[in-house]
Amino acid sequence: MKNVLFTLIGASLLFFACSKQSKIIENFNCKPIKFKNLEKVNDFKNLFSLEIPSTWKTNLYYDDLQSSIYTADTTKQLTETLLLDITNINQNIKFDTNFKLKQEQENLSKNLVQITSKKTTILNKPSFYTISKGKKGKFNYKVCHFFIKINEQSFILAKAEVYGDSLKNERLCKAINLIEKIKILH
Repeated sequence: MKNVLFTLIGASLLFFACSKQSKIIENFNCKPIKFKNLEKVNDFKNLFSLEIPSTWKTNLYYDDLQSSIYTADTTKQLTETLLLDITNINQNIKFDTNFKLKQEQENLSKNLVQITSKKTTILNKPSFYTISKGKKGKFNYKVCHFFIKINEQSFILAKAEVYGDSLKNERLCKAINLIEKIKILH
């Protein structure tokens, strides 16, 4: 009888632990998405890795200050896919008033209107995100910037872009689910 009781309690705890969504998934009202054929890609400097679908086109970039993974599903039209740029930047970041003002000014310089911004937690790290919209060329455009403070010397900037009006939120949810697969290697 005790074994059955312990098994039931253990199964209940496991169910609730596995079904708990992250804060960012809850903030965006997303559902967890299961991707098929994921492959692990390390940035050039081996500071972080990302699991992305193996069919996506991926480019790496680096310089003295940063190291990036840029990826997109190029088998789809621009208005049906998402563009994802994950960059580790070797610089301290503070989510203070000056930081927030700078984000708004950058948006204005790009003719973007900031829809929302919020402090949160991503990858169990202090984070901040902004969502902005505008027009790029002939397309409506939505961009999310996720700033994830890794430590006092570096942060990750994850940028997700979607073009057009079709399934914008679903595509952003895909991006968030992929961002949550980032593994810090340093």
